[in-house]
Amino acid sequence: MRSVYDKMPIKEGKDMVKLAVFDLDGTLCDTIEDLATSVNVALKTLGYPTHPNDAYKYMVGSGMKNLVYRALPEDKRDEAEVEKAKELMLDHYKDHFADKTYAYTGVSQLLDNLINNGIHIAVCTNKAHDMAVKVLDKLFPNTFDMVIGKSDNRPLKPDPFSVNEIMEHYKVTSNETVFIGDSGIDMKTAAASNTTSIGVLWGFRDEEELKQNDAEFIASTPNDIYEIIKKL
Repeated sequence: MRSVYDKMPIKEGKDMVKLAVFDLDGTLCDTIEDLATSVNVALKTLGYPTHPNDAYKYMVGSGMKNLVYRALPEDKRDEAEVEKAKELMLDHYKDHFADKTYAYTGVSQLLDNLINNGIHIAVCTNKAHDMAVKVLDKLFPNTFDMVIGKSDNRPLKPDPFSVNEIMEHYKVTSNETVFIGDSGIDMKTAAASNTTSIGVLWGFRDEEELKQNDAEFIASTPNDIYEIIKKL
């Protein structure tokens, strides 16, 4: 793992970065309070205990179904109950996804800097595709040309399928691509797609998780990402 300012050489054969692929929740924006509220509404409706907001930081990242699965009591995680909870959660979330959700400070400037330097930007998230589009349209209107979220016809991260699709769309190689996220899943996604991984420290997971999953770079601020990409 390298910090943005260390003197270690960049891995041999790395080309100029032409594409930056971002995770969504915990990377571009803080969505945890709205997600937690919607899951807790579903749990209350079903008569189950709820969880504090911070607990959800370790439940998100693998799609809505896995989120509610983890939130349910261990003895209530059969398929029928998971589906029921997921539908209740989504029914609330679709109307309240932006009540408390906000873009992290400095992210909009980072995106502008990348675009102004001719670097393509895209989003690859395990969030349901329609909800990902809604969040991005609300917080970053007319910014991303390509967004891939969870759908029935593609596997979830860390499978590289969606990242590979994005690279193919922009006609760039993995050596020209960075993948940016806040979790171990994101670092595994970068490794699986052979792209350079940048872990961020302002999201839902900690530095130890990023290190354990072989983050190549760690960013403390959005501007660090820009500096890393310039260095590459």
